[in-house]
Amino acid sequence: MGSIWEKTAQLPAFEPLRRDIRADALVIGGGLAGLLCAHELARAGLRCVVAEAGRICGGATKNTTAKLTVQHGLVFRKLLKALGAERARAYLEANLAALDRLRELCQDIPCGFEARPSFVYSLDSRRELERELDALEALGHPAALAEDLPLPFPTAGAVRFDGQAQFHPLKFAAAIARDLPIFEHTRVLEVKTGQAVTERGTIRADHIVVATHFPFLNKFGAYWLKLYQSRSYVLALEGGPDLDGMYLDASGKGLSFRNFENMLLLGGGGHRTGKPGGGWTGLEDFARRHYPKARGAARWAAQDCMSLDGAPYVGPYSPRLPGLYVVTGFNKWGMTSSMAAATLVADLIAGRDSPYQEAFSPARSVLHPQLAANAGESVLTLLTPTRPRCPHLGCALKYDPQEHAWECPCHGSRFDGDGTLLDGPATGDLIHDRAKRPGR
Repeated sequence: MGSIWEKTAQLPAFEPLRRDIRADALVIGGGLAGLLCAHELARAGLRCVVAEAGRICGGATKNTTAKLTVQHGLVFRKLLKALGAERARAYLEANLAALDRLRELCQDIPCGFEARPSFVYSLDSRRELERELDALEALGHPAALAEDLPLPFPTAGAVRFDGQAQFHPLKFAAAIARDLPIFEHTRVLEVKTGQAVTERGTIRADHIVVATHFPFLNKFGAYWLKLYQSRSYVLALEGGPDLDGMYLDASGKGLSFRNFENMLLLGGGGHRTGKPGGGWTGLEDFARRHYPKARGAARWAAQDCMSLDGAPYVGPYSPRLPGLYVVTGFNKWGMTSSMAAATLVADLIAGRDSPYQEAFSPARSVLHPQLAANAGESVLTLLTPTRPRCPHLGCALKYDPQEHAWECPCHGSRFDGDGTLLDGPATGDLIHDRAKRPGR
């Protein structure tokens, strides 16, 4: 198992940190968000280094579907309600600017950048689409209602955004990374004011950005309560049809489609990490019924951090930690959101005002229904009297027989069948004798 991106790109390798160093800024995390933060900080004239616990782009970045779009589902009606018109417009404008910046960068990088329209379709609710169009009109963004989609099932139509794009994320990330001072296999063990401690050296920096997908510092910011993680699945089908666009089910529980070279990337099966989900089974059944001549070339799973209100958390990690910043909660839209976050972080560290900081502020209101759901899941799982327990905050783990992994329903940490850490926010492995598969 592995994504089509891993099979078709080669990332540069970097040595671990083996001494104490000093920089203007440190970015913890070498996924696309961390690399772009470092790139934009260097562009602003700061001496910036990146510390990555494993290999760069070894997590969410290699498992994306790599859509470059500001159409993040039918999100703008929800953002108008959750954030208000001013912040919803700032979210839109931040992602529009991010898409323009990515388009500019991709002109000089051979990364398969292709302009494509984006569609969010509904299976049965025309009214749902019309409400999203009304929200977009209120925000001043052009969009259209599309019908007669080239999908193998009937729909009520779709909201269409023109001028969007798709690319190869690892070829892009490889080019960005080559010009950056990066330390791989360099896990940050502790963060203090102005410094980060690793196994073989300390990095001192006036500004530290935590871009580790799910923030790993638990004492501040309450990210363990403001975020949960969601898994979804992708099949790369060789010989699938060219749909000439990117497509997503409005419900968030249906299917997504995009093409890459001669392949159709079919996605779906989303569920909260640690909860039952369909895995690849439903996608494989769908492919056999509708694309019987297509052949599976790759399959992989994505894991995404979901915020309370649909917007990322980008800005000061906590008022109690001066000089520390966070980048997280991209809600399955990490490509443009990474660029928007990098731009905002660079502005904040450089002391420039940004029109986007209120919309993305980690300190904004937490009074949303998802907060109660997250809290309820944490309480229920903490009180479950089973082992093994997640080393992050002690929640009871659930075993996923399809992916052969222990998963945390609270915060999404994952471990293989022998207890080796696969996904954070946990920072260490399980105790071996408590991580055995059920029944063995």
